[in-house]
Amino acid sequence: MAMMSPAGNSDEMEVMMDINTTPLIDVMLVLLVMLIITIPIQLHAVKLELPVGTPPVSQVKPDIIQIDIDAKGDVRWQGEVLQPQQLDEHMQQSAQSAPQPEVHLRTDKDASYAVFATVLASSRRLGLNRIAVVGSEQFVQ
Repeated sequence: MAMMSPAGNSDEMEVMMDINTTPLIDVMLVLLVMLIITIPIQLHAVKLELPVGTPPVSQVKPDIIQIDIDAKGDVRWQGEVLQPQQLDEHMQQSAQSAPQPEVHLRTDKDASYAVFATVLASSRRLGLNRIAVVGSEQFVQ
């Protein structure tokens, strides 16, 4: 920025060496206002009355159902090869049992993903909620 020197009558322009601090002050004021607004929000607490004691421990352990998918795409229920319709019937019966069984789904590393996804989707659709994919250590190289 250039400015005329008030002391002299010369035609030379003198360079002004001062920093314009107005934008800096504006930014600092905005930050200060935001800080003042957000601090009370952080200090609010929600008081909850949580239950005291230990939850009851279930004495009945659920059954474990092993579903295996081999490299050819065959699905085995507890070692028995099943067709898709038979698998759905077994899953429906298991989903209706009182303590729902745990389903351990084990696939061969060369198995088709489509078969795995179909079995997983069928189990969720038919109401089996306790599903674990086991045997994934074979995929680590």
